Amino acid sequence: MKQSWDGGRVVVIAGPSGVGKGTLLQRLQEKHPKIHFSVSATTRSPRPGEVHGQHYFFVTPVDFEAMVAAGELLEWAEFAGNCYGTPRQPVEEQVKQGNLVILEIEVEGARQVRQTFPTALQIFVLPPSLEELEQRLRNRGQDPEPSIQRRLARAQAELAAASEFDVQVINDQVTLALHRLETILFGEGVAAMGCTSDRATATPEPFPPSTAPEPSPAASQTATALKSPWEEKDWEELDDPDGL
Repeated sequence: MKQSWDGGRVVVIAGPSGVGKGTLLQRLQEKHPKIHFSVSATTRSPRPGEVHGQHYFFVTPVDFEAMVAAGELLEWAEFAGNCYGTPRQPVEEQVKQGNLVILEIEVEGARQVRQTFPTALQIFVLPPSLEELEQRLRNRGQDPEPSIQRRLARAQAELAAASEFDVQVINDQVTLALHRLETILFGEGVAAMGCTSDRATATPEPFPPSTAPEPSPAASQTATALKSPWEEKDWEELDDPDGL
């Protein structure tokens, strides 16, 4: 059972590119503004509309290497030719204040956090299928074909690692996936009422035990072999046109 550290909690959210983590967490933040979302540092260039310090800390490769050498990152990984990492100090400060801190990171970074914060709850977000994931990536219109193929190849490896996480959430429809995530973080009462909660900064109840299913032999090929920890029925397709 996961326990808090100094009254606060660290929750890791991971999943393949295009699965909808960004949209899901944006909706979560809108409903629960007291949750602290860690801002990652990255060497990639800003996309249209992204703000330094709000979406990412955009740094040069030289500066990123210096942060790694100085031990200023809780975790870091290279993805699609760019480096991403979680600054250590802001997370530690929020946790010591008793706050809920969410880290949206890659699978390799999540493995590193298991060493840094072994009591952190780790959640993996799954697509309904690998085919749906490909469609979402193409609908974004942000990546050339070689990049899409690299992301899909990486996604298969990441899906195979889903069983390493405490809980798996299938993002087949944003509203339903958000409800599942709220249930994990705050309990069924808050999720069912659809209301905001002050419990993001309160001493939390213990996390529920892991309900992640056993991995399928075909997990590296398709996400559909991995059942939802809540129910096995199929839901409508994701209502997120951006597929972020």
